[in-house]
Formats: sequence, structure tokens, C-alpha cells
Amino acid sequence: MIRYRAVAAAVSAALLTGACGAGGGDEAGGPVRSDAPLSAPATSPAASVTSPASPASESPATGSPSPTGSPAAVPAALAFRAVTLGGERFEGASLAGRPVVFWFWAPWCPKCLSDAPAVRAAAEKHRDVAFVGVAGLDAEPAMKEFVRRTGTGTIVQLSDAGGAVWTKLGVTQQSTFVFMRPDGSTEKVSGPLGADGLNRQVGKLRAG
Repeated sequence: MIRYRAVAAAVSAALLTGACGAGGGDEAGGPVRSDAPLSAPATSPAASVTSPASPASESPATGSPSPTGSPAAVPAALAFRAVTLGGERFEGASLAGRPVVFWFWAPWCPKCLSDAPAVRAAAEKHRDVAFVGVAGLDAEPAMKEFVRRTGTGTIVQLSDAGGAVWTKLGVTQQSTFVFMRPDGSTEKVSGPLGADGLNRQVGKLRAG
């Protein structure tokens, strides 16, 4: 009887250990808070380039007219729907065929606060480029206050507290920029970029 109890206890312990080691893998890859201070040692922005995204298969959505006059194909990365901080519905497909600058920010982030004036100025200077802010990692009232304080309400600002757009474009921290060419290919760069860095990246984007 004593030996039977010892064997049963050993089996239970093994099952418990296996259960604790399973799961958890699906939570990786989402946006996370990055609280690194603005005064941290400066490093060159890390950039990554992806190949053109394939057209979304889940819907036959079309974007802005292409130079030939026909609707532009919608890259998979733009197959999303969101809501602006003003409460309006926003279709990612509406950006297809245009150069786009996505700026991912959080209200409490010092790097984002540092990038805000450069984003506002670049959007005013490059009217042929779509600038879209994607706010996350906080509540909507704090997002609205950030926009009011920085004067960045002149560009589209999406409310993405759930991180859906962040995940769609593979962004995990702020301040991050995703530069999308008309063909759907993207380059992701970590901020802060400052006015010179941002204008340099936008220049590359417009050059194709």
C-alpha cells in the first residue's frame, strides 16, 4: 500500500510538471512597454526591410487609384480596420498605392514626445505622403491628451489600445516608424529619429 502511494505521487508530480511547461507561446510578439529613458546611450536606429506584402486574400478590398487610374492592390499589411481618436472608422485599405509613414507611440513615452514635433513638421512638408499615428499601450483619454499637448492632431491618429494594428505591422515597442512604399514593401525604424532622421527616411520613401 505504501509503495502504491509513492508511485501515484510520482505520477502526479510528473503530470503537474508537464502542465506547467506547456502554453504561453501564443502571447509572444505583441506590443510591450519600453521604458528606456531618453538619456540612454544613443545608438544608430535599427532598421529592417521586408519584401512587398501580398494582396489580402480575406476580402476584395481596393485602395486609392494607381497612377494608371485603376484601384491599387491592397497589401496584406493594410487589411485592417480601426477607429481614430476622433471616433471615426478607418480602413487600412484606403492607404493602398500611396507612400505611408506609420508612427507607433504611447502617451507616457519620452521618445515619442521627442519625435512628435518632427512628425508634425514632416507631415506638413510632405503632403503627398500619408502620415498615420497609431497610439497604444494606454487608455484613450491619455492618448487624446498627448495629441492635444503635442499638436499632432493634424494627422490621422488611430486608437489601438488592444494592439491589433501594432501586431498587424509587427511592431512591439514605441517609438517606432514603419515606412511603407506604394508597392507595399516596408522598412521599420526605431526612434527617436528627430527632424533630420525622419526627413531622410521620408525622402527615401518618396524616391521609391
